[in-house]
Amino acid sequence: MISDRPTKLVPPVLAKMAAWSVCLIVVGVVVYIFALIVARLSFVALPVAVALLLTALLYPLSSRLSGAGLRPIYAAWITLLVALAIIVGAGWLIGARASDEFPTVVEQVQKSINELRDWLVTGPIHLETKQLDDWVDTITNQLQTSQTAITNTVLTAGQVAIEVLASIVLMLFVTFFMLKDGDRIWAWFLKGFGGMSGRVDRAGRAAWLTVSHYVQGTVAVAAVHGLVMGIVLAGLGVPLWAPLAILIFLASFIPIVGIFFAGTVATLVVLGTTSPIKALIFLAVLIVEQQLENHVLQPLIVGRALNFHPLAIIIVLAVGGIMGGIAGAAVAVPVAAVIYRALPELRHEPPALPPPAPPTPPEGPVKSESGQPKG
Repeated sequence: MISDRPTKLVPPVLAKMAAWSVCLIVVGVVVYIFALIVARLSFVALPVAVALLLTALLYPLSSRLSGAGLRPIYAAWITLLVALAIIVGAGWLIGARASDEFPTVVEQVQKSINELRDWLVTGPIHLETKQLDDWVDTITNQLQTSQTAITNTVLTAGQVAIEVLASIVLMLFVTFFMLKDGDRIWAWFLKGFGGMSGRVDRAGRAAWLTVSHYVQGTVAVAAVHGLVMGIVLAGLGVPLWAPLAILIFLASFIPIVGIFFAGTVATLVVLGTTSPIKALIFLAVLIVEQQLENHVLQPLIVGRALNFHPLAIIIVLAVGGIMGGIAGAAVAVPVAAVIYRALPELRHEPPALPPPAPPTPPEGPVKSESGQPKG
């Protein structure tokens, strides 16, 4: 029999810390291996993740169509076709507006560059014309030097286009079958957990509810943000206001970071195509609208489902961006929210059933077989 004397020499606090350290190391190794597998299968993992988010967004429409009497396959088809029609319509709007206004944008940007160059020469900075010409020549030489890299990028664009098309097809297939057979797929998935199926079912339903609220709330907030800023851009007479509004809408899906990127791009376009005064007006409206979104719309619509501190969101975005780039940053927050909501359901025991009620005694005197009361 092995003596437990060596264990008594270790303080209990140190023993607990060692046990926690071993557990954290094991969990870290598992998470790292899982991240490597996901990165290796990103061609499949990313379309499936996007399909799950798209399913969470479209499921209410499909559910209402099914509740109206349509078969699930017809409800899924109609829902998917409506979504595709909206996406194609938005793409056509962007393309039409861009093709009509792009020459004007180029002309106005060139005019703004010339005005900036004159101001740098004649203004308070008093730069020399030769110095500006040297800067332009340097930029031109760098572009010519990188011409080979640009050509190689163009040559590989065909392969990238094929991969993107295959990912879109996979995403559409997964979305369709999730809308059509989501309940059956979940029931089949639960069969593999045996006695743990109850906990997994509760955790999965809590995660799905979180994802649904997050996606639907984020889309609503992003739509309001894009609509308001699109109206502001159109009112200021900015060319390409529709593509910029769509850019702001898409960037709103990445919390905190996305709006800074889209706002910077839009402000530079306003500055280059109109005037500094209009650029300042747009920037002021963007800041005010963003504050209203953060303090009113986000807490009311998304905050109940997410309930994350801004510092936690920034850390999650940083980790997601490092591991998966822009796509990782886009899905990092909902993934963290799902884990945060699902883990408690996996830990908690199911509620105990109430004890059976005692049998109630018969009312009135008990009669004998002859019909006379006993006793």
